[in-house]
Amino acid sequence: MSLERTFEELERDPREKRVIDIRSRDRFERGSWPGAENLPLAEFDRTAVAAGPRQPLYLLCQVGRQSQDLAEELEALGCEAYSLRGGYISFLRRKLEALSADAEQAAARRQKAEQSILKKFRKQLWSPFTRALRDYRLIEDGDKIAVCISGGKDSMLMAKLFQELLRHGKQNFEAVFLVMNPGYNELNYRAVTENARLLGVPIQTFRTEIFDIVAEQTNSPCYLCARMRRGYLYSKAKELGCNKIALGHHYDDVIETILMGMLYGGQVQTMMPKLHSTNFEGMELIRPLYLVREADIIRWRDYNDLHFIQCACRLTESCASCGGTEQGSKRAAVKELIRRVAAQDPQIEKNIFRSVENVNLNTVIAYKKDGVKHHFLDSYDRPGPAEPD
Repeated sequence: MSLERTFEELERDPREKRVIDIRSRDRFERGSWPGAENLPLAEFDRTAVAAGPRQPLYLLCQVGRQSQDLAEELEALGCEAYSLRGGYISFLRRKLEALSADAEQAAARRQKAEQSILKKFRKQLWSPFTRALRDYRLIEDGDKIAVCISGGKDSMLMAKLFQELLRHGKQNFEAVFLVMNPGYNELNYRAVTENARLLGVPIQTFRTEIFDIVAEQTNSPCYLCARMRRGYLYSKAKELGCNKIALGHHYDDVIETILMGMLYGGQVQTMMPKLHSTNFEGMELIRPLYLVREADIIRWRDYNDLHFIQCACRLTESCASCGGTEQGSKRAAVKELIRRVAAQDPQIEKNIFRSVENVNLNTVIAYKKDGVKHHFLDSYDRPGPAEPD
């Protein structure tokens, strides 16, 4: 008996069943089969699963290989287990085909996604978005902003927020919705363009060969890729007459960056809400999702049954920091650390964020300003208020 099943066969199976996504938690949170549970392969307890209720097990991995091996192991333990053919990639392809099939349904889904931003998720998405624009002065009169869309959930939501802002809020700026194709495979590129069409985002696309270049690098390919992508985005945005690029980094990216700097870099720094470009005169980078929580982006995505690309890098399977297996990824380790401590005290996440807003220079050994290092001994013997000992 074959241990492979298609998604159509899963849907036709009338029995009570378990769909288990064995990918990493990070990948699972970016999208999965509706109702699936997440048991990452690295943590999968085969004996415990086999001892559970006697019901069919449908296993989902990224491309269908790891789930096939696991299904064979579980069968040997007496389970009825199947590998879902083609994995999540096949599931995503089915969703894209469904998007193309029914224009009327697509229009209804677009309307639902837009309305949910201002109604169901107003407090979680719209309010922190507009608060960040206001508190950090991210948009000014006459701006022309390149809203940069990678194809993931964060940047797609950002694009919709900008559209709502233009439709219902500020009218003092222009926006261009910019998609760079750094060498995506056909499925990922199609996912980006189909989702943009579904959500009514009028994207402008341009092609680069970044993935080809990065694939030849053996040292720090992710760092090089990020630098090159940002440089190309700045260059194209400036060519289009823009003075700012908007990236989709959110609140959780910020607190993870703060801890990564401390734990792995031995420094206190943060991901800034806006920056002047050092290489492209007159250009700025802004982060409008700075106060938006990732969990709320995921809720908006799932509520609207949207499926976006994850990391589309060709090195994904071997490069953990790109979001592949997540094994060895510093960001993944910090994300998990924050998740564990926040489960004990939810205030901790807010405290990490606020820590870089409440720096007391009188209690800091040394700090850098504009590349110049300042040490507390430089002014230690000067008259002034003393700190309590």
